[in-house]
Amino acid sequence: MRNSLWAAFLALVLTFALCRMQAHLTADREPPRPAAAVEPEKAAPASPPAMSAPETLRVLHKGEVTEMELEDYLVGVVAAEMPADFEPEALKAQAVAARSFALYCRDSGRHADADVCTDPGCCQAWKSEEDMHNGWGADYDRCHGRVAEAVSETAGAVLTWEGRPIFAAFHSSSAGMTEDCAAIWGGAPYLLSVSSPESAESVPGYVSTVTLTALDFRDTLLSVAPEADFSGEAESWVSALDYDASGRAAQAVIGGAAFTGAELRALFSLRSTAFSLDYADGVFTFTVTGFGHGVGMSQYGANVMAAEGADFADILAHYYQGTELTM
Repeated sequence: MRNSLWAAFLALVLTFALCRMQAHLTADREPPRPAAAVEPEKAAPASPPAMSAPETLRVLHKGEVTEMELEDYLVGVVAAEMPADFEPEALKAQAVAARSFALYCRDSGRHADADVCTDPGCCQAWKSEEDMHNGWGADYDRCHGRVAEAVSETAGAVLTWEGRPIFAAFHSSSAGMTEDCAAIWGGAPYLLSVSSPESAESVPGYVSTVTLTALDFRDTLLSVAPEADFSGEAESWVSALDYDASGRAAQAVIGGAAFTGAELRALFSLRSTAFSLDYADGVFTFTVTGFGHGVGMSQYGANVMAAEGADFADILAHYYQGTELTM
């Protein structure tokens, strides 16, 4: 009887120990619970899931979706986005940025029935063979060869962040510094403000001006801010014009109403937000430097870097800091 009781006690202890061990093993296999979501001050561009590069893309062009070979599509993008006479390494940098951006658009589901479109205001510009023939004329073979070579020599090269294609924004030219993405679309860790080497000597139309009479200036602003007060003298209308760290207009107070630099750029068709604003003799004058939103790679800056000996990988590492170039 005593032996039976002792055996039962040992069995109970063993069962309890096995249960505890099984509980620990199960806990080790359970994935960690996600932390509570924290809303950032400004949302960064969403990171799409990591996916392998496709051989084809569904391209939306003039209302129709066409399936294209990825590398053929990129020839049309580079031809549309960068002058064919740019340095070969700059053209290669553009090809990689365009490939990365196209895959980012595809993976983020920007379009319901297509991977990417040819509207530069949404995705990227693109030229058909007919467009290239019309644009280059007798110089088609040479220009097409330069662009196609840049695409083929970087075939499969993609910029990634944590294994995913990046939001590889690019623009024409900057005013010494590129813009931090957080100032426009929300932060991205690889789209920070960096130096850019282009200048008036290397960029046609680097500095431009827009002039308006006081009446036109006032009426344009009243069309979007009817509450603004322009009752005083014109020279007193602009009470503040603040700049961000990249030298671009961040915010202005005009007629007591607040406007962002981007709003003023759109209202007055300015080439960039790197502008100054002056008033004299009844005329307001915007003096503008560079062209484009300023985020990511400056195309003219890339061309200067290439002319000075940088290769495409150096250029991309400078403008998209911390990214990985995967081949």
